[in-house]
Amino acid sequence: MDCVFCTLIREDSARWVFRGPVVCAFAPLDALAPGHTLVIPRAHHADLFGTPADVLAETMTQVQRIAEAMRSVLGAGGVNILSASGPGSQQSVPHLHVHVVPRRPGDGFSTWPSGRSGQRVDGDPINRLAEAVADR
Repeated sequence: MDCVFCTLIREDSARWVFRGPVVCAFAPLDALAPGHTLVIPRAHHADLFGTPADVLAETMTQVQRIAEAMRSVLGAGGVNILSASGPGSQQSVPHLHVHVVPRRPGDGFSTWPSGRSGQRVDGDPINRLAEAVADR
């Protein structure tokens, strides 16, 4: 089965915000707020883990451009940038994508979890992360 985002690119069937050689951006079918935009690499990369660093950098450059446009053109007071990677993250489409959602005071959205997850990790997770990052 073909990736839905790859199909949108191939068939040119999205409501485009931006189309570049490496990255493109479009309006999702079910927007969370007016101006909500998805930013994706043109080439298929399932998630953050398998995407080359240069493609990630270009993706984030376009995320920043779109966020700045949301602030200046749409009058957004800020943006939420959301991305899920991997099956444990509830990733909805297995093609790297970053949601850029314009926010306004009093818009009624709550994007921060209200409670603590029941997750347990052996040892001190911050020290373990710091060691792993230093080793790379």
